[in-house]
Amino acid sequence: MALVAASEPEGRALMDARVSDTSEQRTTKPRRSRELFVFLLLAVLIWPFIAVGVVAGWGFVVWMYYLFTGPPGPV
Repeated sequence: MALVAASEPEGRALMDARVSDTSEQRTTKPRRSRELFVFLLLAVLIWPFIAVGVVAGWGFVVWMYYLFTGPPGPV
């Protein structure tokens, strides 16, 4: 979020009203907890399966390639 600099009579800078809104502060904790849950779900469960699937898929492609063209090396 961008901060809007405005001067008070004392010369201090004020922050944008969206930053200091109390309703936003109340929703920050549940939102942060949900973001942490989604991150852990992705990092621990989903991405490892995707990585294994990509490696297995590449192995299958190479296996099929060698099935039709023969093993690498001199003839």
